[in-house]
Amino acid sequence: MKSLINGFKDFISRGNAIDLAVGVVIGAAFTGVVSALQNGIISPLIGIIFGKPSLAELWRITTPRGTIDVGLVLDAILQFLITAAAIYFFIVLPLNKLAERRKKGLEAEPTAPAEDILLLQQIRDLLAGQQSAALRNDTGPSLPPTAQRS
Repeated sequence: MKSLINGFKDFISRGNAIDLAVGVVIGAAFTGVVSALQNGIISPLIGIIFGKPSLAELWRITTPRGTIDVGLVLDAILQFLITAAAIYFFIVLPLNKLAERRKKGLEAEPTAPAEDILLLQQIRDLLAGQQSAALRNDTGPSLPPTAQRS
């Protein structure tokens, strides 16, 4: 049981599992923002222009053998473009401008971390340098077994 818990601990602390989890949570929150933009602004504008609240309800071709929803595809493309534009204008562009300002010297570089943060970073780096049993099992032995026990 202890090796199972240690293996799990090694799994979640190895690589970027935490970063990935944070990215998924931020992505889900960003999806809410984009959906609100779509439902609160874009859909009403489409309703005013085309008389229907969504592109998904437009250009529906019905045949005896099935229905072709051109509007559904257009709605998905519009949703993608809104997401891409929001990411570009609210994340990429401001970060690029900040990098430009720092390069020109207009914006101060971030200050050095405090001494306790530096110490924690050194501890993290030392721990990352030690191969755990789970990592050795995943990657296979690269050293003779006697050299791995350091």
